[in-house]
Amino acid sequence: MLILIVESDPSAAAALTKALRPTACQIEAVSTGTEALTMLQRYDFDLLITEMALADCDGASLIKRLRRAHIDLPVLVLSEVVTTEAQLSAFSAGADDYVTKPYNREVLAARLQALFRRTRGFSEPRLHLGPLELNLEARMATVDGTPLSLTGKEYAILELLAVRRGTVLTKDTFLNHLYGGIDEPEMKIIDVFVCKLRRKLQKFGIDHLIETVWGRGYVIRNEDPHSATAEHEEARDVPLPTLTKKAVKVMH
Repeated sequence: MLILIVESDPSAAAALTKALRPTACQIEAVSTGTEALTMLQRYDFDLLITEMALADCDGASLIKRLRRAHIDLPVLVLSEVVTTEAQLSAFSAGADDYVTKPYNREVLAARLQALFRRTRGFSEPRLHLGPLELNLEARMATVDGTPLSLTGKEYAILELLAVRRGTVLTKDTFLNHLYGGIDEPEMKIIDVFVCKLRRKLQKFGIDHLIETVWGRGYVIRNEDPHSATAEHEEARDVPLPTLTKKAVKVMH
């Protein structure tokens, strides 16, 4: 998951980032609603966590602005404000969940996972694609019960394709998901990751799960990977590009 945290207290943002790091592939934090809107308009986040009391607005106002801008990602409010009025205001604005501080790290992570699954249309923490199973909570993949050895980036790509199966995902989408716009490498790195991922799947007899849509990106179709035809092209082997840093300018 790619998570954006909106928290005006730097120490609270750092503590939350540390708490959620094992459950998310990328976490970014900003301190104002304006920064949050800029990030959400530029990058494809999976979840938003926001405080109610922000430096430039309240959490409910931020959520309303998101919904008016047709940014429909799930929003969890994590706040010290415990009043019924604040919670009703957040839900009325379009929040999906509300958790009060202090929070239990494990419970919060579980709620985020459940929220992510529910908004993606999955009620269970496991996704099945024929013999391939993804455990979204453990961030593990198995084939007929045998663990599939994947790097963090390879798993993140496979999970993103699986939860959005049927949708062609561009390389920009993968870069945003993996790096959140921070120190992004060259786009060809996605071809490298997908090529390595395909090779590992092929060792288990899964040859055509990930389809290349030339000029657009990659997709997993809504079908059993063993029933796919050889028409599904495979990405070419490409050398690992030189990683380059790219600064993200946030409008204030």
